[in-house]
Amino acid sequence: MARIGFIGMGNMGYAILKGLLNSYGPEDLLFTDKSKERCEMVGKETGVRFMEGNADVAKNVKFLILAVKPIVYPAVLKDLNGVMQEDQIVISIAPGIAVSTVSEGLGGFRRIIRIMPNTPALVGAGMTGYTLEEKLFTQEEIGEARGILKSFSEIVQVEERLMDTVTTVSGSGPAYVYMFINALADAGVRYGLTKKDAIRMAAQTVYGSAKMVLETGEHPEVLRDNVCSPGGTTIAAVAAMEEAGFRNAILKGCEACYLKSSGKI
Repeated sequence: MARIGFIGMGNMGYAILKGLLNSYGPEDLLFTDKSKERCEMVGKETGVRFMEGNADVAKNVKFLILAVKPIVYPAVLKDLNGVMQEDQIVISIAPGIAVSTVSEGLGGFRRIIRIMPNTPALVGAGMTGYTLEEKLFTQEEIGEARGILKSFSEIVQVEERLMDTVTTVSGSGPAYVYMFINALADAGVRYGLTKKDAIRMAAQTVYGSAKMVLETGEHPEVLRDNVCSPGGTTIAAVAAMEEAGFRNAILKGCEACYLKSSGKI
């Protein structure tokens, strides 16, 4: 019997699987995907065994990770209704789908951990928000669940009402950052750099800046001000970006994400 199983092996499932292989052996993991070709490719690459049916995986693991898109959840939950045993744990990834919805779809099964990771998990640098009802689990189970999440990301526990906010900030956040990196690189190309060099400079700048925020503990505004000399080039750029609506564009984008995740649009 494997320790951890996956239903779905798309971008997020694959990222988590790769992260888990840093802490678990291939024999500890099991997965399935609707695409047999995908199963064979991932199985060959990782050495992790796959099975054809959702219920087949569910019956053979302690932790079952539901790594499918929200639109597929009803069909997957139908497959698993009545299958889960009380000594098992379900980890649900889908944005906008409450623990109560998953529980209802599983016929009242309640031992569910809802998480929202992001794709940098693929390189061991993910960020995951999670929520659980602690009384439903032993401390050992909670510890192992946290260990699973930490194998591919940093983690923050939140109340379930904040999971749509987690989706807005970190779940979808990499897409915003990639847009910024590409725009910054385009500016480099505009003024003479090759796109390859410009992307490398922009990406390393974002990486280093983020590392400074995390490691110094300074507020981002303080670190920004440290770069802005009086009357200098950086403050001129910052002023122009603010005038063009830089901050407002981010806030409006995040608002759209939050409303979509929470089902309000």
